[in-house]
Amino acid sequence: MSLELSPFQTWGGLAIAAMGTYACRALGVMASGKINQDSEFFRWLSAVTYALVSALVVRMILVPVGPLATVPIGWRVGFCAVSLLVMVVGVRRRPALALFSGTLLMLIYGITMH
Repeated sequence: MSLELSPFQTWGGLAIAAMGTYACRALGVMASGKINQDSEFFRWLSAVTYALVSALVVRMILVPVGPLATVPIGWRVGFCAVSLLVMVVGVRRRPALALFSGTLLMLIYGITMH
């Protein structure tokens, strides 16, 4: 069994994936005008989404895989705390600035400790 794909198979797969992606997006755009974003369903959906993202972040901090697992847990929790502090104390509460600060701290750690 060969694992190599011909150029036709590669481009064909890409075209099918693109059609599926853009078809779903087009349906979303068409349906977006008819959806009440303040409905109980969307408030529930938002709460579930935030809960899932929070759970994944906590898992990434406490039980990481890959290179992040080499960073001691104290450092990971500390970097997260600093990022949260940047988010809460920040003038406009910009998530990008908090993300940048955590990433910068992790980068500095990686450069200086390894």
